[in-house]
Amino acid sequence: MTQPTISFKPKQHTKKLLRGLKDRAQHVVVSRFGLEGDGQKQTLESIGQQYGITRERVRQIENFAIKAIRKSENFTEAREVFDELKVAIDSLGGVVAEEHLLEHLSDDPVVQNHLHFYLVLGDHFEDLRENKNFKKRWVTRREVADKVHAIMEDLYQSLTKHDLLTEEEILERILGHEHASDIRNDLSDDTAKRWLALSKTIQSNPLNEWGRHDSPNVSTRGIKDYAYLVMRKNGSPMHFREVAEAISKTFGKEAHVATCHNELIKDSRFVLVGRGLYGLKQWGYKAGVVREVIEDILRTKGPLTKEEVVDRVLKERYLKRNTILVNLQNSEYFTRDADGRYHIREDK
Repeated sequence: MTQPTISFKPKQHTKKLLRGLKDRAQHVVVSRFGLEGDGQKQTLESIGQQYGITRERVRQIENFAIKAIRKSENFTEAREVFDELKVAIDSLGGVVAEEHLLEHLSDDPVVQNHLHFYLVLGDHFEDLRENKNFKKRWVTRREVADKVHAIMEDLYQSLTKHDLLTEEEILERILGHEHASDIRNDLSDDTAKRWLALSKTIQSNPLNEWGRHDSPNVSTRGIKDYAYLVMRKNGSPMHFREVAEAISKTFGKEAHVATCHNELIKDSRFVLVGRGLYGLKQWGYKAGVVREVIEDILRTKGPLTKEEVVDRVLKERYLKRNTILVNLQNSEYFTRDADGRYHIREDK
């Protein structure tokens, strides 16, 4: 059980705050915020049906009740409660996703509803609605929120669609941003994690590597994406059978060997570097059959001896020496000069 980080008892304070309301207004507030029973929040429409009134009328009653509470003596007496919530939000970085804030304060869903009620009531807090970039969040100072938003937007812009960062690397970037020191000098990894949790555009994959939410390396959609992650984690070429086994073991996903092989063949992120062996293109491997690899080497490096060609091909492919030599002897594509160096035929 998570230990509550608040000293007051929300349910007791809520009773005092509701005391001055008429029965119907009290019931509307309790129902809308889920302050009793199992904590289930009711819609405007469902409450309206109970009283035979429109949903707009229910909304009016709710708004009137909140205004009445704010003007009451009980609200003034609850000032310490709101101050404590403000301190909690400030300690969490000044801007925090609603779900994380409530989970931090209590693990009781009904108590969380009461705390949400206080956030709505209090004049210390601003509710920033969910949008395409950020989750719903609460702030105590808008200027802090604006800087945090700028940090996360700059971080997103700095990432390409295929970039992946470890958690340590991405937290380093957040805390190293110029706006971070403007907010506070003693920021921690936990604060950076909470800011990261605000974002809908930067997410983590199943291996806790971070990148853009629209990247196939983050929003994995099939065997080919899982294959990329396990091969990247492995750090060196793998046989397609090994890849299938690693997918099943790492992600608990059923990966048929034949399906895995077919996906690796079709995806440009992978390069066949030996018999059934695949490497990642980002490691420097180039697509093509052995003859094409030799052509590319000679085109880049110029004429080379037989041993030099073999040595360079073996850095790009897991092959037998004889396989390379057989391809090099293909006079349709390669010629050898008087010094024993191989060239690409001029008419090719």
